[in-house]
Formats: sequence, structure tokens, C-alpha cells
Amino acid sequence: MERTRTRLGAAVFLMLILGHLGNALEVPLDLAQPPTITQQSPKDYIIDPRESIVIHCEAKGKPHPSFSWTRNGTHFDIDQDPKVTMRPRSGTLVVDISGEKAETYEGIYQCTARNKHGAAVSNNIVIRQSRSPLWSKERNEPIRVQEGEALVLHCRPPAGLPPPIIFWMDVNFQRLPQSSRVFQALNGDLYFSNVLKEDSRNDYICYARFPHTQTIQQKQPITLLVLNHGLAEERKPTFLIPSGSSSSKMVLRGQVLELECITEGLPTPEVSWSKLSGEFPDKRTSIVTFQKILRIVNVSDADAGEYRCTAHNRLASVHHTIRVTVKAAPYWLTTPRNLVLAPKEKGQLICRASGTPKPTINWAMNGIPIENSPEDPNRKVEGDTIIFEEVQTGSSAVYQCNASNEYGYLLSNAFVNVLSETPRVLTPANQVYQVIRNNHALLDCSSFGSPIPKITWFKDSQSSTLEGDPYLLHENGTLEIYVAQALNSGKYICVARNTLGIAENHVYLEVKEPTRILKQPKYKVAQRNRNVVFECKVKHDPTLIPIMIWLKDNGELPDDERFLVDSDSLTITDVTENDAGTYTCIMNTTLDHDSASAELTVVEQPDPPTDLELTDMKPRSVQLTWIPGDEHNSPIHKFVIQYTDSLHDHGHWHNLTHVPGSKTTAHLELSPYVHYSFRVLALNAVGLSDPSNPSHMYKTNPAAPDENPSGVKGFGTEHDNLMILWKPMSGLQANGPGLQYKVMWRKKDVDKNWTSVTVANVSKFMVSGTPTFTPYEVKVQAINNNGIGPDPVVVTGHSGEDLPVQAPDNVQVLVLNSTLAEVHWEPVPPKTVRGHLKGYKVYYWRERSLHKHNPHRVEKQLLTFSGNKSHGMLPGLQPYSLYLFNVMVYNGKGEGPASSNLQFETPEGVPGRPSFLRITNSNLNNLTLEWGPPNDLNGHLTGYILKYQQVNNSNELGPMEELALPANKTSITLPNLKYSTRYKFYFNAKTGQGAGPVITEEAVTIMDEVLMYQPSVDEAGGGNTRTQTSPPIAGSPPRHPFHKVHPAAPAFRNVSSSVGENGMLINWEYWGAEKHVYVEYIVKNDNTLGEEEWQKEYVNGSQAYVLKGLKEGLSYRVRMVAKGHDDQAVLHQSEELLVTVPAMPSRQVDIATQGWFIGLMCAIALLILVLLIICFIKRNKGGKYPVKEKEDAHTDPEFQPMKEDDCTFGEYSDTEDHKPLKGSRTPSNGTVHRDSSDDSLVDYGGGDGQFNEDGSFIGQYSGKSSIRETAEGPSPVNTTAMNSFV
Repeated sequence: MERTRTRLGAAVFLMLILGHLGNALEVPLDLAQPPTITQQSPKDYIIDPRESIVIHCEAKGKPHPSFSWTRNGTHFDIDQDPKVTMRPRSGTLVVDISGEKAETYEGIYQCTARNKHGAAVSNNIVIRQSRSPLWSKERNEPIRVQEGEALVLHCRPPAGLPPPIIFWMDVNFQRLPQSSRVFQALNGDLYFSNVLKEDSRNDYICYARFPHTQTIQQKQPITLLVLNHGLAEERKPTFLIPSGSSSSKMVLRGQVLELECITEGLPTPEVSWSKLSGEFPDKRTSIVTFQKILRIVNVSDADAGEYRCTAHNRLASVHHTIRVTVKAAPYWLTTPRNLVLAPKEKGQLICRASGTPKPTINWAMNGIPIENSPEDPNRKVEGDTIIFEEVQTGSSAVYQCNASNEYGYLLSNAFVNVLSETPRVLTPANQVYQVIRNNHALLDCSSFGSPIPKITWFKDSQSSTLEGDPYLLHENGTLEIYVAQALNSGKYICVARNTLGIAENHVYLEVKEPTRILKQPKYKVAQRNRNVVFECKVKHDPTLIPIMIWLKDNGELPDDERFLVDSDSLTITDVTENDAGTYTCIMNTTLDHDSASAELTVVEQPDPPTDLELTDMKPRSVQLTWIPGDEHNSPIHKFVIQYTDSLHDHGHWHNLTHVPGSKTTAHLELSPYVHYSFRVLALNAVGLSDPSNPSHMYKTNPAAPDENPSGVKGFGTEHDNLMILWKPMSGLQANGPGLQYKVMWRKKDVDKNWTSVTVANVSKFMVSGTPTFTPYEVKVQAINNNGIGPDPVVVTGHSGEDLPVQAPDNVQVLVLNSTLAEVHWEPVPPKTVRGHLKGYKVYYWRERSLHKHNPHRVEKQLLTFSGNKSHGMLPGLQPYSLYLFNVMVYNGKGEGPASSNLQFETPEGVPGRPSFLRITNSNLNNLTLEWGPPNDLNGHLTGYILKYQQVNNSNELGPMEELALPANKTSITLPNLKYSTRYKFYFNAKTGQGAGPVITEEAVTIMDEVLMYQPSVDEAGGGNTRTQTSPPIAGSPPRHPFHKVHPAAPAFRNVSSSVGENGMLINWEYWGAEKHVYVEYIVKNDNTLGEEEWQKEYVNGSQAYVLKGLKEGLSYRVRMVAKGHDDQAVLHQSEELLVTVPAMPSRQVDIATQGWFIGLMCAIALLILVLLIICFIKRNKGGKYPVKEKEDAHTDPEFQPMKEDDCTFGEYSDTEDHKPLKGSRTPSNGTVHRDSSDDSLVDYGGGDGQFNEDGSFIGQYSGKSSIRETAEGPSPVNTTAMNSFV
């Protein structure tokens, strides 16, 4: 069954609920009913005289009503006027006024719609013609007024209908500028609070626009001449409109209140507003026209009261109070509603209205005052209410209620329809309502019946009626769910019931998930030519079709390929300044929408400043001004001023200063003797602008130097000189031509007079013949052609240094421990240093160990102690050793003489690490450890400490065992160990000072050895294979044999290889804990591959692997590798194994079954037959051929080759064709030998050979097929080896 879908969105809910709950009673048009007016023209109808007059009057009823009109209170016979027609089945009048004056049809019109059940009437429709009269001709004389006086230019437009809109313009149709001084009043006049000289003009023109006819009328231009006869006298404010101190104003409820305060004065008064009896209504109040007009829209009774206008200037303040009263034309409180009553029912019509003054209520029936209508005992009129008791069939009628006062009237029609009717549901069947979760849901059940049916609702198959939370049943039958949830979805049944019958309808409700923007676009700041992405990720109900729309500044996106709209984003490429704005993402569905906005600001470097100008030019300063360029949406932080000196450094720009971005001027301090040009750069957050154009050149005059050279210092390069250095001054610093330097020096605290010399523009001067390392005072002064510089700063320096002449005295040493000693000395006198004291140096060396057998070694070491120190530490000494040392002072020139050599001995220390630890002779339950003594004994060795503990498969450590061993022992055998167990050993030596560092090793005891199959060496193939001399113990599972442990306890052991038909078999044992195990291989002597080019195969969890794809005849280096969890670091690696892949011939096949072989044999047989025939013929010609003799001479069953000299053949018999050719080397037993290099144990099996856990081959030999046995029998092999597979 088809369902009609209705979608309700939150945005239209208010409109729908008003429509659901506020509609008058609707009677189906197939039922008898009185007329109802459905359309009529407005009460005040202003017509355009250029068009036909259309007066609307539409009505419905059953039977369809007829229409009649009254004009000015009397019947209007339209048949008597050919210009007036009435539309078919309508009461609308059309008046053709072509050739007629519209005034003829002005008047008050009223329409009546009538059928047999009653009559409905329209409002009184007042028809008036719109008017736009011409301005009366007038001659405006020029207006002359003294400057400062008040002035009013009157407009006085012609009266029009409706009133015209007034505005002032000049002769060029440009609006005249207005302000708080010059402004237009509500009546259209132009007011001047005071006139100024610039107000003089000859084109003050008032225009009146008549909106109904869209015509504009123009007043003659007014000329204003403002005179100036001296300074105008100031005056306090005065009210022009309204005048006096108080006034009153009446406004109707619902209209617009405009209060006007026009003042004059000098200076121009300022106007403000207040309400004495309350506050302004915020959302309905505005103050316009430069504070002159207070406007309140949609006036209510609360807006009545006193309003104060205050005008003030610096002379005085004046007030005007306006008393506002609010009147009201009638407005509805309760509008009469249609009644449908069954016979004998009762009801009432209520007509309530309010207004100021209170309106009068008058009733009529079918257009006739009710007091003049036929009496009805079942009807009673009580003021604004008509009460009906036990209505009778045939008493249907239309009642009119008129509420009026002096400001207007209201007219409403309401019928009373008496009939009997079973219920009917008017809402379409199976309608589907779709709403968004958490929104209102309104399910219609529009019904009709008489008596009025009672509505009940049911959901799905529930038998209980829907009442109470969350349901609300309205009077008109609509079911409301205030907050719809998903569980409210389903089928709803509406039941309409009265005394005459019952009707029901089914509707459906679908509650959808709301559309929500999960990730909103964010504010973006982008540089020009960059890309910008606005994200807009949305969640919506999957059953609704979403449509995403992007807007820019609430309009469509530009039609530009740079704007790329994706499913959840907007990308703008190559952003320009025009792209700046607000971007809105709107996701629409058929039920709802969600939107989010973000702003894009496009920034770039500022434009360069312009119009550089130099002002206030002085000898040493100048004022620079400029006009900033466009900052491009990023405020300018600062301006950078640069200069170039075309005299000294032409073409190179230097930073001079900078000023904040809010300034456009800079005061520049200048140097003499410079040819300046300036430019300005602007800096914002994006970067620097391009430089401005350079300013005009500004030249400063030369002057004496303002400064002296910097970096002055004095020092000696030899023991008898003094070098004076300084940093040369630039041309900018010279302040003028002819730059020279005056160099001055003297001995400090000795000479009073300065020795000086003037040098050219250089940077140093050498003074010779100075005493060694003597303090000097030096200074350098700048000089140019315009004078000398300021007094220079005095700097102290020294003449050249020489080597120290004295060694330190009273040198002593204090041994603190076996590795640290402290040296003391007495500093040398300062005079003997003959230079800057840098510090002291201690040279020391180990002469020998205190063990007599230790070799003599001299390795000098140096420690430097800066400054005037008198002691120092010697760290890192070797224990139990003899050391020598000396001390010397040094300066900037070098080292002085050394002190005498002194010696000291270091005491014993702990020994070093033992030189080695090896584990040998590993057996079932014991191990032998061997070691060497430490290389560094550091004293008398007193013994060794051995500790060991078990390590299980999960690398957990067992209890620690400890043994003390004598110093003269170098090995030990540990008995009673646990077989097949890993042990970790810790070993160190000790002296009287304690134990030294530990050396560690790990080893594993072996388990019972069982000889398992191992491949033996095949001499022909070069592979490694072993034959088992005896079978394994019956019933015992194969186990990995343990081998003797090496000292380093390697993780990979017993790595071996063998050659098979499928590839190279690699076997190994692995004892490590890591899980990432690989077999790696590389061609031997392949220098083209680096270490990282080894080929690797992942073999985790196995102990054997077949390498396939190796090239025949090549040798390979093979190794096993275990790596850590990161698969990078190599933790264990086996020794390399060299394997050779033999050059294997191709496998023999049974050629007897090959087609080419059969063809070849046939060709040979035919050739032999031809040769025999030829020989037979030749023999017959030359003598008898002794066949029998040949047969007796050749008893070899193998075919003999043909003799080339006489064309004879060996013995031939056609009964032995099955014998192979001699070249096939078929043995007497009928088998074919394979080349020994092709031997492989796998080849001899029946295809199901397998490998043991340790990689050895086991398999059951089975014979070949009968075909293969005749052509390729098994090679003779060692029967013992073959039996081992059985």
C-alpha cells in the first residue's frame, strides 16, 4: 500500500502547529453547508486609475453560493453597467475604467454570498483612486541668511493618495548631505540648526515620490546665499518642533510611534531621549536621523507615558516632554467559529473584541441585524455570545459579528450548520510522517461528523489508548509527541467515533537522526597564492539524502575552478585577496539542516611605502615622512629605514633605524660628510615589503671626528717591542676627508709625558726597544682635515714576554690512594715569570711496576693547572707502581725550567680482569675451566673467586654456588653437575685490597650421545653425507646429539650441509632464546656484493632447511644468524660454512619411448637395408660373402660397428632388435648406470623421503615402475647404507 510522506522540520514547526490547532471547523464540500467567505479585497483599497478595478469576493458552500453587491449601502446592479462584470462562479467584480474616470467608481462596496442555508457578507471595501498631483508652479526667490542663523527650507508637497515620500537632492540627482546640523524633518522640510558659508548653493530641490503610481514630482530649485557680516553670536538650544516645553501625541495600538525633536542653536545642539515612566522596549525602539527622531514600532499599551527630549550645547540644556497616549481600534480576543450541530444539540457563538475605547458588539443573521431576523425560541443573544439550545433541522444560518469603535471595526462570519453525519477521517490514509529526533511530532487526524466525533489513538498492536506523557491529544484530533525518540517510530491508528458510527485511519511515524556537523570549519589566515582547506565533517541519518552546500558571504561560491568542493571539505587553491570572507558549510537533508561558518583572512607582505619626503633638514638630522602601502589584512608592526652612502659605499643599503607601524615619520640622526639616500620597508606578520623608491639625496658637511677608533690594545710580539693595534674607522665614521691616527704611548706609572706619532689610515704601529714585559698606557686619536676627535680612552698593555727563569721550589707529593696523588709546590716570584702567568704544568710518568718481573716503561703524562695555583691532583694512577714527576711554570711565551724529579710509590689496588676464561672437557656431569692471571695484577695476587649458577630454558637463574681458589691455580674441574644444563660462570681475581672485575662465560653439559644419521662425504659430488654404522636404539625417539661446548658457548652448533635433488640441505643446532632465525648465503669470492647483500631465508622453529635455486658449479658461503625483536641487531651468528653445488647432468629418460628416437631408428634401419643391398650386389659381382665365417668370428652379442674400408658390418640378426646400441653401455643385468655425480638418496626413494629432526635423511626405498626399471635401474650402492632406511 502506497504511503504519502510528510516531513516536519524544526524550522517550520511553529507554522504547522498554528495551522493544526487554529483552523476553523472544516465541513467537507460534499455536505450541505452555508456560505463561507474565502477571499475579499482589503478594507481600504487604493486603485491605480490606469488599470482595471478588481474587487475580490470568493466564497464556498453547498450548494455553491450566489453573489450580490451593495455600493454605498444600496444594491449595486451590475447588469445595468456594461463596464462591470462578475467572474463565473465567483463574486469578484472587474471594472473596466478605460474611457471612464476612476472617480466614478469610488465608494464603499460590500459583497454577499448566499445559498439556501444562509448568507455571508464581506467587509465594507472602500475604493479610492490613487492621486499624484503636480506641484503648483511657483517662483522661489533666493534666500539670504546670516551665517550662524537657523533656517528652514519648506517642501510643502502636493497632497497625494497615499502620501508621498520626500527627499532632497541636487540638480545632479545626488542626495544632499545631512548631519546633526542639517537634516530632514518628518514633514519633509529641511532644517538647519545653524547655517555655514559652505551651505550656499542654488540647487536645493525637494522631490516627492508617489509609491502607488511610481511617479516623482519635483519642486523648483531653491537658492541659498549665506552672508558673513561678522562673527555669529553663539546661542543656547531652542526647540523648533515641537515648540514649547511640552506636547502630546496619540498613536494607535500596533502602529508606529514617531516622536520628533528639532532644535536650533550655535554650536549645534546634541539631542538625547529618555522615558520618564519606564524603559524603551529594546527590540522595537530605534533613534534615527542623527538622534532627532525616536521610533517605536508595533506600539502596545505599555508604550504610553511621558517621553523627554533633551537638547544641549555648551551654553545650556533644554527639555521637552511629550505625553503619549495609546488608543486602539478593535482587535479580536475570541473570533466566532463555525458550529456543526446535530439535531437537538446545543452550542454557542462567542464574539469577543477589545479596543480603546471599548468596541460595541452587534450581531446579524444572514446579513440582517439579528433583532430584525425571525424569532427562534432555541436561540438567545447575550451580548457577545449567542446560545443555541436543542437546534432543529433547517435552522442553519450564517451569523455576523461586528465589533466597532471610533477608530475602526471588525466583521466576522460564522455559520451554524445543523445536520446528522457519520464520522469520516479526512487525513489521507497511510500517510508517513518523518521527524528529527528530539523534535515535535504532529500526527493529523482531521475528521468530520455530526455529532462531532471523539478521537482516540492507538500504536501498533497495542490495545490501550495513547494518553499522557509523552503524548498530547489536541481538540482537533491531532496527536502531538513533544520530544520524539526512535522508540516512537511505528504505526499509529486514529479512531473517530460518534453516536452514528465509527471510522479509523492508519498513519506512520519515522524518527530520524539529526544532521550534525562534527568537525566545523575553522578560522583561517592564509598568505596569497597558498592553498586553504576548510573541513566540514557531518553525521546524518543514513536514510536521508544529504546535500552539502558551501556559501561565501551568504552567497554562492564564485564560479572559479580554484574552488574545489569535496564530500567533507572545501579547498581553495592559489588564494587571492578577493577570496577573503566568511565561508559557510550547510548540510541539508529533506528534514533538517546544520551549518557552520568560518572566516578566511588573506594576508601578504605590505605594499612598499610611497611618497618619501625629507623635511626639517639640519646639519646632523632630518625628518623623513612617507605614506604606508596596503597592509593586506596583516597590521604593519614596524617600518625599517635604510640608507645608502653614495660617497663612501655606493649601492649598499644599511639599516639606520626603525619605528613602530603606527608612525609614518622618523627623526633621523645623521653623520657628517655622507651623501644620504633613504628608503623605507614595512614589516608585518607575513614579512617585509619591497623597498620604497629612494628619497632625494641629502648631503651633510664634513666635520671633525666624533669618535676614535675602537679595539685599541697593546702587546709585544718579541721580548723588546710593543705592538699597538686598533680597528680602522669607516668612511662614515671619519666625518671628513684626510683621516689619520695619532698613536700615543708611555710607561705606566713611570713616564708622565706621552710619546706620539701620527700615521696614515692604517691599523697598527710597532714600538721597538722596549724593556721585557713592561706595562704601557696607549691611546689612539682620530684626525681629519676638519680637526681632531675627542680625547681617546687610555688602554693598558704590555711589551713582549720572555721565558720564565725560575723553577718552583719546595715540591712535595702526598699519595692519597692507589690511583690518586696530590702534588704541592711553592709559586715562583712574579718577576721571574717575565710575562703573563698562565699556570703550572706537572709532568709525571710510571717508571715501573713494583713487581720486579714487570717491564720498564716510560710514558710521560701532563697535567696543566691554570692560574697561580700551588697544588694539584694526579688522578688515574696505576696501583703498585713507581712514578716520577716534576713541576714547571709557564707564560704566554712558553715553559720555564723544571723542578728536580721526585718519585713516589702507589699502594696495592684490586687486580684487573683475568686474561681469559675457557671451558673445556664438557661431559655429562662435569666441566673443566681454565684461566689466565690478570694482565694488571696491581699488587700481590691472593687468589680467585669462582661463582656459577644454572640457567633454564626461560633464561631464569638458579642459586649461586661460590668457590675460593688459590693464586697459583689455573684450572679446575667441577664435578656433579646436572647433565644437559646451561651454566653461567663468574670469575675474578683478588689482592689484599679486594676482588677485581668479573669475567663471565656460559657452557652446557652434554647428554647421553646417541649416534644419529649424519650425511657422509660423497667424493664425486663434493657434498657432505655420513653413513650410520649401526641402527639407533629401537623405540627411542630421535634426539639432538649434544657436542662438546666451546668456551664462548655459541648459540649455533653442528652446522652442516648435504646436496639433494631439490637443493642444498642445511642442518644445525640452535641454543639461543631469540625467535628470529635466518640462514644467510652468498656466492664465494663475489666482491660485487657488500655485507648487506647476503641472501637470507627465514627458518624460525626448525633445525634444517633446503636452499633452492643455487647455481650449479658455484661455491657458497653459508651462515646461521639470530636477530633481536627489531629484526636489525645480530645477536648470534654461526661460523661460515663453505658448500659447493655440483654440476649435475640432466636426468636420464627412457628414450625408447621418445618419438624422435623411434624415427631415428627407422631411418638407420632403412639406411642399413640399402647398404646391404648395395654390398650384396657388389659381392655378387666380386665373389661370395662369407657370412657364416663372420658369425663364428664375432660371438659378442653386442652390435659391431661397420668397417669403413670394405663396407662390411658386424654380426646382425633381425631377431635381436631389442638390444640397445653399444653406445648405451647397458650392463648384462639390463640396467642403465647413472652418472655417479647424479647420485642422491632422495632419487632412490619412491618420492616420500623425509628428514629427521637433526636434518638427517630417512626414507623407505621402493622400486620404480616397470618401464623405469627396464631403462633406468638403480645404481649399485652400499647395501649397508640402504638397509639403514628399512
